[in-house]
Amino acid sequence: MKHLLKFAAIAACSLSGTLYAQKTDVSLFWRADSVQLREIVSDEAVQYNFVGHHGPAIENPYMALRIYFNNSGAIDVYSKKKFQLELADCAWYPTEAEQAAGYGCDEYKVGSTVGLGGINLWDGSRVQQLVATQGRIARVNRGKKESTAEMLVKGVAYKNGMVDILIRVRMDNKHRYAIVEAECTSGQEVQFVTGVNFHPDKTMDYGKGYAAVWGVHPPDVSQAPIQIGGGIRYNADDMESVTETADMIRLVSKPATHLKTWVVSAGEKEKDLNNAAAFIEYVKKMKVK
Repeated sequence: MKHLLKFAAIAACSLSGTLYAQKTDVSLFWRADSVQLREIVSDEAVQYNFVGHHGPAIENPYMALRIYFNNSGAIDVYSKKKFQLELADCAWYPTEAEQAAGYGCDEYKVGSTVGLGGINLWDGSRVQQLVATQGRIARVNRGKKESTAEMLVKGVAYKNGMVDILIRVRMDNKHRYAIVEAECTSGQEVQFVTGVNFHPDKTMDYGKGYAAVWGVHPPDVSQAPIQIGGGIRYNADDMESVTETADMIRLVSKPATHLKTWVVSAGEKEKDLNNAAAFIEYVKKMKVK
């Protein structure tokens, strides 16, 4: 009996982040042939319309994230109803019948922002997108305990020089959240910009080390929009400023070569984190490492 109880405890899903049976998956392919790849190297900086789901994607049973293969540096969210993996079945775009059967949906709208934890640069007075002059490299890796999706942006003009910026998203088999890392691989210190975007009629809360937003994204991405939450945790000492703009909670880092944050999302059709109060409280108390 003790062995059975121990197994049940390990296998149980817990919102607090304790151990449970969880998997991850990744996806990267050209739309022309749909063949899964580990890497896409492109001299063309923008392959948004030619790469499947517009860039490298990664998922755990709660959400999927994709890094756009363009200048935006944005990370977008695919929301789920059930605790399951879905990218291999629907490649980000489930049909109406699949959604009715329990699959998730692409209803998070990034707009002109970095979305949920995406990366731009700060030049000292304004946001600077990751405009690549020497191409991009997208990579994914599926592991037993952790999977990653990456975008390396090469030759970004920044202040008086050129920098290479890597965006890496990591998901493991223990946690609901994803880790987002930004690195200046060319070695210079830069100021990174990240945050969480929002739309009108949102519920929002942010403070030292966290920001959380809940609300309906514009219906032009869905015929039946749902309420979606986006949250980020960060080390307060890493940031120079936290600002509420017209469309996002914007975080600007201190000069650094590396930045690490933790992002999480949920939707109203989930079993537990299905309302603003529950989601915001979760983000505020979410333990990260």
